[in-house]
Amino acid sequence: MLWSGWGDPAKAADLPQPVRKLLRELLGVREPARPAASFGEVRLGPVALSPLILAELRRAVGADHVRFDDDARIRHTRGKSTLDLLRMREGDGADAPDAVLLPGTHQEVLDVLRLCAEHRVAVVPFGGGTSVVGGLAPSRRGFAGVVALDLARLNRLISVDEESMVADLEPGLRAPQAEQLLAGHGLTLGHFPQSYEYATLGGFAAARSSGQASAGYGRFDDMVVGVTVATPRGTLELGRAPKSAAGPDLRQLVLGSEGAFGVITSLRLRVRRAPAEKVYEGWRFASFTAGTAALRRVAQEGPMPTVLRLSDEAETMVGLAEPGEIGGFQGEAGCLAVVGYEGDGDDVAYRRERTAETLSGLGGVYLGPERGEAWARGRFSAPYLRDALLAAGATVETVETACFWSGLPRLYDAVRLVLGAALGTPGASPLVMCHVSHVYGTGASLYFTVVTAQSDDPIGQWETAKRAVNEAIGLAGGTISHHHGVGGDHRAAYAAEIGELGVEILRAVKERLDPAGILNPGILLP
Repeated sequence: MLWSGWGDPAKAADLPQPVRKLLRELLGVREPARPAASFGEVRLGPVALSPLILAELRRAVGADHVRFDDDARIRHTRGKSTLDLLRMREGDGADAPDAVLLPGTHQEVLDVLRLCAEHRVAVVPFGGGTSVVGGLAPSRRGFAGVVALDLARLNRLISVDEESMVADLEPGLRAPQAEQLLAGHGLTLGHFPQSYEYATLGGFAAARSSGQASAGYGRFDDMVVGVTVATPRGTLELGRAPKSAAGPDLRQLVLGSEGAFGVITSLRLRVRRAPAEKVYEGWRFASFTAGTAALRRVAQEGPMPTVLRLSDEAETMVGLAEPGEIGGFQGEAGCLAVVGYEGDGDDVAYRRERTAETLSGLGGVYLGPERGEAWARGRFSAPYLRDALLAAGATVETVETACFWSGLPRLYDAVRLVLGAALGTPGASPLVMCHVSHVYGTGASLYFTVVTAQSDDPIGQWETAKRAVNEAIGLAGGTISHHHGVGGDHRAAYAAEIGELGVEILRAVKERLDPAGILNPGILLP
């Protein structure tokens, strides 16, 4: 993973001339005044851990699995939000861990947590490093140091139960590794978020991830039927059956906890048969309002496609629905819907026919497979485009939320209005785009992308806009996050969403499982 950007440097995006022209003429973007810092220019503080603590950590996980060289520290600094990347491009390594630990077993994780609690060392569970909400930048205050607990060595497929259609896997498996291992059994998780190439199974669970095929396969938290968690107080083994009436389901305390309550060391996940056929197609709707009405009908009356998403007029026109392309519908206004089907031949044919009847009956125009297949080819490319836009002098970031269908128009208008006001200048307005990324019978999520010219203080520029849009989401009745999580960026808004009593409940859980408060301090909980 590129230390100051996304993914494989060899796949870096090059901005086409139409995009550069759009940036200059519409948004007033100009090249940054100074180049981004090089790897060697990143400023790191000294390692704060004492020789005694380092020696004990080496005994816990093995000397070869404790690293505090600059390369390891820099590559485990923060996540991949725009603010994270802007700070790294400035050479700011202030949030770097003092050491990176790579445990190989559940017991080693327990030993590390015990030692860190004893010595007041903060622990940041680290999977793929793909957080976009400040989830990997803990508070150092009151701690003897900070370590990143990289779970990459916990990367096995432990077992497969094809009768129950569940598999036990370790959390350090990156999603492509997990899919490859399951494919050997003819199985799949069907979880393909935009972070798919680099994110890990443990990270998916810890952040309640939702994939781009969630309409058919469900969210990741729907897939988790069992989980093993290491905490400073000991081990939690959760999940004896698919569902249970034996009190509150404690699995739900772990899902979405972002490493604040414990470290996931194994997962029992529902799996599906690998699909024999995959079909993606495009549909055009005259307006975002018409398109969302059609998606709602499909979600409520079925049958559900595997992929169902809709770009608004701005995103369709710019072409982020198809990364790297511009043009919309050859000058016509409208919105692009991408509809995909995965399964056996008869099932795919049935769902395509029924869904087509619904969409065409509500004003949808079938565009054929080209648009859908273009989306499928480029669906993991958008983060690379963000890197290129940052280098060109644009600030680009995303905001995602969700609400019930009846509140969707109000939420859509509120976020667009606030982003426009917060980032607009006398000479230019930001470009605000949106798509419906996930649908349910009762509601849907909205995923916004905003592009604006960088000010002299791009970090302060986005922090101001982020505070304003978080407040707007709350006032409009949306949730602060549908699938990115809470981290540090959404902490205050999350507290407002669940209320004072809700915060007290979570603090009580934290104090019981992590009395010393070493697990990802400052993340999730205010």
